[in-house]
Amino acid sequence: MTPCCGEHLINTNCSAAHNRQALSCKMALEYETFINSGKKWFCHVDDDNYLNVGPLLSLLSQHSHTQDVYIGRPSLERPIEAPENPGTPGTVRFWFATGGAGFCLSRGLALKMKPWASGGVFMETAERISLPDDCTVGYIVNALLGASLIRSPLFHSHLENLGLVSDIHSQVTLSYGTAENRRNTVNLKGPFSVKEDPTRFRSVHCLLYPDTPWCPRRL
Repeated sequence: MTPCCGEHLINTNCSAAHNRQALSCKMALEYETFINSGKKWFCHVDDDNYLNVGPLLSLLSQHSHTQDVYIGRPSLERPIEAPENPGTPGTVRFWFATGGAGFCLSRGLALKMKPWASGGVFMETAERISLPDDCTVGYIVNALLGASLIRSPLFHSHLENLGLVSDIHSQVTLSYGTAENRRNTVNLKGPFSVKEDPTRFRSVHCLLYPDTPWCPRRL
């Protein structure tokens, strides 16, 4: 299921697997839904992210939705490579924003992506370069359209040390991860214990919105 448009859900009928085909299927439906919505901004956020709406709106307000805007955070400190033309030895290098931290596209740029993303073509593009959904978005935007990735330190994935993240109020997305029995979360004390709130997202929410009914009342 892919969340969209308020509290509505759209059944994508995509596989629940975490492989390239399944992820690209979901991204393709997200893209089509956005194009048909008439909205100004397309923001993709994984289901293991906490989205802080206020800072997101503040960030987007600094840009025009009619211009070529691609905002996010790369997971690598170097461009990724993909075949320039299938079956040939040449490659093309490009930057992409990791979907694990979330990214946003302006409507102006999303419309330019249509030849490689609309009408089911997105999955074909992903298969042609043999890369997953977020890489495919970067390939279309950066390699094919020549639009630059605007790096933002306000997006966070589990691929970084989340314990170093400070000023929670200003961050756009937060994530969490567990690897080899080690916990990677933001360093936040209370109001819930780690056992009660292993992702720390409930504690983050109560820090941002202390009047939420299920948040413990401050003494």
